[in-house]
Amino acid sequence: MTHQILPMELRARLSASVRLAPTPTGPDLRAALPAALADADILISGQGCPRLTTDVLQQAPRLRAVMHAGSTVRPLVSEAVWERGITVSSAADADAGSVVAYTLALITLAARRTLTMAAGYWDGWPAFEQRSGAEGQTIGIVGASRIGRRVIGELGRSDAGFQILLSDPYVTDAEAHRLGAVRVDLPELCSRSGVISVHAPLLPETTGLLNAEMLALIPDGAALINTSRGAVIDPEALTNECCSGRLEAYLDVTFPERLPSNHPLLLLPNVLITPHIAGAQGSEVRRLGRYAVTEVERWLAGEPLLGKITREDLPCLA
Repeated sequence: MTHQILPMELRARLSASVRLAPTPTGPDLRAALPAALADADILISGQGCPRLTTDVLQQAPRLRAVMHAGSTVRPLVSEAVWERGITVSSAADADAGSVVAYTLALITLAARRTLTMAAGYWDGWPAFEQRSGAEGQTIGIVGASRIGRRVIGELGRSDAGFQILLSDPYVTDAEAHRLGAVRVDLPELCSRSGVISVHAPLLPETTGLLNAEMLALIPDGAALINTSRGAVIDPEALTNECCSGRLEAYLDVTFPERLPSNHPLLLLPNVLITPHIAGAQGSEVRRLGRYAVTEVERWLAGEPLLGKITREDLPCLA
């Protein structure tokens, strides 16, 4: 995957600013790390990079900056990174665009109750009055993450006249208004929304946030979208609601991930499950590499990093 994230043109661009060490390869990255890290001042990391523990950092005495060519740095960064004063940047903003686009596509499908319409296809075309359009629907956004905020912005620019609700305990009424939404508590969001899109990070306090009680408040025939983390929605409660046929669900993430082959959610016509593909895929991942290379250039020039992550940021990140 390294050659996709950092193709030759990006490596050439990097070479104009830094001396590149050989890229560690092979199934055991940890075994190749000591030689690669020994003289490194900057590390460009990616998905699957070993966690930067005290032991790993001892092999990198000169390391001063980590530019992560991926979204979340939570599996990568340990307390030892902050204790060493190492600068950390994430390409999460570059990845967010893909997730936003994917979420908007799912909202379009959900607003039209696509799965319900498709399930009745063989019984004949639905009559015009049976069809659902997007115009004026209430869309509930759970979590004002970087993706949640961008989704709100794009929905606000739509000509569909969406009513946008936001539930996030860290957002004020005024801030929600600036984003283009109305802040409400989670029960009200659930009870008023025809489509709910989940963008909350997975934290102890958000695990099972959408539990049986919350899901029961969602109106019959509404749709639930999750491109965040599967465990934010109580899996048993979600399964029960979907098996009842009361809700549609569009899930790019599940808990567990992946689901057993005989799981009921995989068999239901009112549920669409995709294999965690909302983020950058295939040729798109070079966006992450471009972002990381730009961060290297900014760091060397003494400019502020666009994707800088601090110790204080980490607990609230996806």
